[in-house]
Amino acid sequence: MSTFKAVILVGGPSRATRFRPLSLDVPKPLFPVAGAPVVSHHLRALSKVDGLKEVLIVGFFEDNVFSRFVDDAATEFPNLHIRYLREYQELGTAGGLYHFRDEILRGNPQQFFVIHVDIASAFPLNEMVEAHMKHRGLCTMLGTKVPREQATKYGCLVAKPSTNEVLHYVEKPDSFISDLISCGVFLFDTAVFGEMKKAIDRKKDSTEENDYLWTPSDDKLRLEQDLLRPLSEQHKLYVHVTENFWRQIKTAGSSIPANAAYLELIKKESPEKLAQSKPEGPEIIGAVYIHPSAHVDPTAKIGPNVSIGPRVTVGKGVRIKDSIILDNVQLGTASCVLHSVIGWNSKIGKWTRVEGSPASDHNIDMMKNGVKSQSITILGKEVLVADEVIVRNCIVLPHKELKSSFHSEILM
Repeated sequence: MSTFKAVILVGGPSRATRFRPLSLDVPKPLFPVAGAPVVSHHLRALSKVDGLKEVLIVGFFEDNVFSRFVDDAATEFPNLHIRYLREYQELGTAGGLYHFRDEILRGNPQQFFVIHVDIASAFPLNEMVEAHMKHRGLCTMLGTKVPREQATKYGCLVAKPSTNEVLHYVEKPDSFISDLISCGVFLFDTAVFGEMKKAIDRKKDSTEENDYLWTPSDDKLRLEQDLLRPLSEQHKLYVHVTENFWRQIKTAGSSIPANAAYLELIKKESPEKLAQSKPEGPEIIGAVYIHPSAHVDPTAKIGPNVSIGPRVTVGKGVRIKDSIILDNVQLGTASCVLHSVIGWNSKIGKWTRVEGSPASDHNIDMMKNGVKSQSITILGKEVLVADEVIVRNCIVLPHKELKSSFHSEILM
């Protein structure tokens, strides 16, 4: 039986600026989606791969950021040995892999997964292994089809239909190439480190030609541009196309469709983890996660696609739909929360409405031509919203008190 390892690339604190204001209090990899941190969903999928025993989380956050999570994950996934490895500086998406190659190769695994943290997916990893064993190229990447108008935002690839060999790969092309994109999930043979060494040598040669000195700060090796493209040119790159759900988690608003997708997945695989409607209430519609410590009034109506965190209080007659309610939030009587993220320790008044706009693409920028884009409403940590107020299509930074209604604004 083949032995595997996995690496989850989590980036660092200088990233995730588009995830603000939520990332001001919790780094994006640890933000709760469908009742669990984003990175937990990756671990759950990896725990189902036969022969995979160790997962390395690689990034340049401080060690203490992940220490508690790693301890909790070790309890939740006892079959996985999980460690956090901190880069001494930002090395690029492939640079971190090459820097920690001895850790990855320890125990002589034959293949290893590499997964970007900022995605939500059903992660068909066992199917990827099956596909990889048939062609035995150096890398199998997970691919999916997206609408033509969105394709240029991603790494696009052209594949041979009969063999799934990737003939051409371009990261975020200027013009349309293909609607088949990279999902940010890869399965590599360990021989790929030889290709990484060649890529580093190529970068050295190009800098020497330009009369620049090779310094450690130039040691950024990018997975997509510096490694995958040469692999496709050498006929060593293949794609496994999935029709299961896939979402990118770039902006704070993109947490809502990711939440919905994971809740639907849990509903299929482990429905007992979700809330069920009971005759005595509350009324539950569709896939809804409610933390055991939350208190929900029996007259509330919740769902679909709602996650309610620890110690939340949901008052009488409250309506929640397509939203994430974070820890210790209080929702007053007859309040309404739609298409929104309500930050930690926030309080929503009685008869108050907090509402966002459902958007087809949640990774759009906050502002467009100086105007707030139509998207999810987000309240940062400890936001107080008065009674009988409407907050629509707004982003509210932490520790604000809203005593009147606001529409399409960023409230600093």
